[in-house]
Amino acid sequence: MSSLIVRAATRLMVALLLMFSIYMLLRGHNEPGGGFIGGLIGASGFVLYAMAHGSAEARTALRIDPLDIAMSGLGIALFAGVASLFDGDAFFTGQWMFLGATETEKGLPLSTVLIFDVGVYLVVLGSILAMVLALEEEV
Repeated sequence: MSSLIVRAATRLMVALLLMFSIYMLLRGHNEPGGGFIGGLIGASGFVLYAMAHGSAEARTALRIDPLDIAMSGLGIALFAGVASLFDGDAFFTGQWMFLGATETEKGLPLSTVLIFDVGVYLVVLGSILAMVLALEEEV
């Protein structure tokens, strides 16, 4: 597309879609959302950018190869599963850690479930972008 309006609007839309995808990723543990839908929303932002600016500029804006993003996400998700084995639990059993916990306060809860969701987010983001950018480069 060569429309100046579309090219200018996509810069704002990409930023909004990426912020919304992170929001969906972080709220997905207790409410609807999570890594899969967050990754799809984030990928749609970069797909919109690729449609407006071309796949070469989208790859430049992404800065990392989409397949590398997907593979790192797969490694992070695998780490989340293996972490439970260190405590003697079954594979992919959720482990919790509370940062700043005191006698009166629970602290900030962190879990391997969130780490797994981040891995899923990166796998979905990277794989969708790899497919879409490869298809757009053929056209």
